[in-house]
Amino acid sequence: MSKVRVELRVVHMPLVRAFRTSRSTETARDLLVVRWCSGEADGWGECAADPEPVFFPETLQSAHSMIETVLLPMLADQRAGAMSAARAHAIMREVPGNQLAKAAVESAILDAELRAHDMRLIDYLGGSRTRIPVGVSVGIAADIRELLDWVGGYLADGYTRIKLKIQPGWDVEPVAAVRQAFGAELNLQVDANQAYGPADFQTLRRLDEFGLLLLEQPFPKEELRAHAGLARRIDTPVCLDESVTGLHSAAAAIGLGACDVVNIKPARVGGYLEARSIHDLCLAEGIPVFCGGVLESGVGRAANLALASLENFTLPGDISATSRYFSRDITQSFELSDGYLEVPAGAGTGAQVDLEALESMTEQLTAIDL
Repeated sequence: MSKVRVELRVVHMPLVRAFRTSRSTETARDLLVVRWCSGEADGWGECAADPEPVFFPETLQSAHSMIETVLLPMLADQRAGAMSAARAHAIMREVPGNQLAKAAVESAILDAELRAHDMRLIDYLGGSRTRIPVGVSVGIAADIRELLDWVGGYLADGYTRIKLKIQPGWDVEPVAAVRQAFGAELNLQVDANQAYGPADFQTLRRLDEFGLLLLEQPFPKEELRAHAGLARRIDTPVCLDESVTGLHSAAAAIGLGACDVVNIKPARVGGYLEARSIHDLCLAEGIPVFCGGVLESGVGRAANLALASLENFTLPGDISATSRYFSRDITQSFELSDGYLEVPAGAGTGAQVDLEALESMTEQLTAIDL
């Protein structure tokens, strides 16, 4: 049985522009990159955890510790021959929660497995499209003028859909301004990141007049019944994001009528195998989906493009071009062509890691032999 070497790298990547939501303002992306060296091929994954528990209960530090002290020893204890992503998925399921840590490890294993067999992730997942329509997520601006400048610039870049971050006090006015400035034909949606409560119903109902594609995650993630009540009472489709942490929570939300659309973030649900299962469930239930983003490097961006090639990803994803976030990435750059991004052609995710760039952005390296 060949030995496996795993590298855990804490990487610091400055953003080209501060990104503000209802919950935080980010000027850089600090992420955990996992490298799985199987002896046959190297695979790459990344963890979406932030330094602080802003969007997720896991933090970068806690995910690092979970991977190093729990998940990797579990996999080492049960490894007989090459470790497959499907087997790792089943083994790690025994650990409650910790989806971000699990997703990073599983993604790296899957990438190595596919590269060893010269197979593309898009083929493994069962996707077909190689050109993926993408939108862009627009943070909360200092004022309306700045917001309109940003949106105009992104439309000039060729994005096919605009998503505005909103919060109480920054909702109806900016949405109305964007709709008035860019017309009824603009594909426009909003994302609250859990910023509202059921008492805000009248404000959220006012958004109906703007013909939005969807209203994303208005209430805290646990409040599925509140989302279901809102979905029955407004015309704008309600989308769930943070509420969907795996297949079972997706099924519960759909069963309660809490969503008309689902944002599938592979990092949040535990990896690409679980993400595919959620896609299949939503397809069977007639619920459209799109691929969400967490300011990924090219490692996650490449894999998300492959996922978004599946049949039921009928809405433009939050994948966006590399240059939207980073002046330098740790992989090849992914840039727009007529509003689309291309799924990489290579084996695995197709991400080509720039080891020099990765090394220059690495702030901590831990190597583990299994």
